[in-house]
Amino acid sequence: MYYIIALVVFILDQFTKWLIKTRLNLGDIHPVWGDFFVITSHRNTGAAFGILQGQRVFFLIITVVFVIGIFYYLHKTIKLGNKLLPLALSLMLGGAIGNFLDRALYGEVVDFLQFTFTFTLFGWDVDYIFPIFNIADSGVVVGTILILLDTLITWRRETKEAKLAAIIGKDTTNESE
Repeated sequence: MYYIIALVVFILDQFTKWLIKTRLNLGDIHPVWGDFFVITSHRNTGAAFGILQGQRVFFLIITVVFVIGIFYYLHKTIKLGNKLLPLALSLMLGGAIGNFLDRALYGEVVDFLQFTFTFTLFGWDVDYIFPIFNIADSGVVVGTILILLDTLITWRRETKEAKLAAIIGKDTTNESE
């Protein structure tokens, strides 16, 4: 099931990128929800937020290592019966492969989701354009957030179990005296 989730993310990513490439010219902007959310045809030869532009070979190598690691860890976590962690890894896997394919075939990634945040904070006008991204990026980011959530849940559960074990341990030592 988790590999199917990764495949769905990959297919959705590639389909939406294909729509952008075939229906919009580079730089076209189409408002979806006023200025807050627009579809923008953009290309990125770098990483998140446009860093490391033109480092295609580096990204291809890193992504291959990343994908191999995800496959290994996904297989391991599925066997353990965990639910949230494999979901997170499958989202990341689909996203990583989606952007990998773009970099391998075209040397760039198609980005198109753009959000602009305009508000006043403590008397200052804020007009922030979040870096343009795509479905694959979303899969990687949501997967990362779910891994952090799984880590917190696991930590909390293990902390409660350790406290309970300490309490039970004290009770058994008191009974033996």
